[in-house]
Amino acid sequence: MPEDPEPSTNISGGVGGGGEPAAFDPAAADTRAERVVDRLGEIYWQKSYGGQDAFTCLVRTILSQNTSDVASQPAHDALVDRYGGRPEIDGGKPGDLAAALAAADQPTLAETISSAGLYNQKSTVIIEAAEWVVSEFGSGPAFDEFVKSESPKTVRETLLSVRGVGPKTADCVLLFAGGRVGVFPVDTHVHRIFRRLGIAPPDADHEAVRAVLERAVPAAKCGFGHTATIQFGREYCRARNPACLEDPDACPMGDLCAQVGVYPATDEVVDPAEVD
Repeated sequence: MPEDPEPSTNISGGVGGGGEPAAFDPAAADTRAERVVDRLGEIYWQKSYGGQDAFTCLVRTILSQNTSDVASQPAHDALVDRYGGRPEIDGGKPGDLAAALAAADQPTLAETISSAGLYNQKSTVIIEAAEWVVSEFGSGPAFDEFVKSESPKTVRETLLSVRGVGPKTADCVLLFAGGRVGVFPVDTHVHRIFRRLGIAPPDADHEAVRAVLERAVPAAKCGFGHTATIQFGREYCRARNPACLEDPDACPMGDLCAQVGVYPATDEVVDPAEVD
């Protein structure tokens, strides 16, 4: 396995995203979910997360909603370039991104992040989140301290009170900024794959899938379980064309998968919730 196969530009981590290579002692997995995560770790990476700036992570996750990293990464870079603080103005120190965005002009911000899609909606949400951070905590660094020091339950409930911040966004801030073990964010890939595997109920919503995984996967493995599942979903367990349709032996999870909603005999793929 390469030293760091995870893309550094992916919010999931990498060297530029706060992820650090980690090794976990091999042991007999207690659940099928843990066996899946262990295998994903062998295929992709085992990482420990944390250390990102909390407000920057919040903004990055908002930008990633309903779009791909390919589209949202340029938007994130453009936003940081424009609002991330100018040392020549701020006494030689990077400025406070939260303060800068709280004072931002919405149409200008929308234009800046246009590559991310839904840019009018996202720019409004980002400005309101920045205003909330400045009003409630005084600054971005104070918000970062709150995320890293308060209990995960308190941080999650506080973040969920902010308009435009859902469970996945709150959990990503807890994981990638707070470095909290035992947090398994559920995005569209995680939601699809663990229902398709038969580990979560076929009709489980995102929160129900999260509950299953955080109960069945050891806390230290939840972080890379989330990020490696995303990569697995991109490469193998795709929404409309999973690898097992092309070749029953093509998927490295074949022996662990119930193929809920996948019918190789007819090349049919449906959402697990639609299975009779």
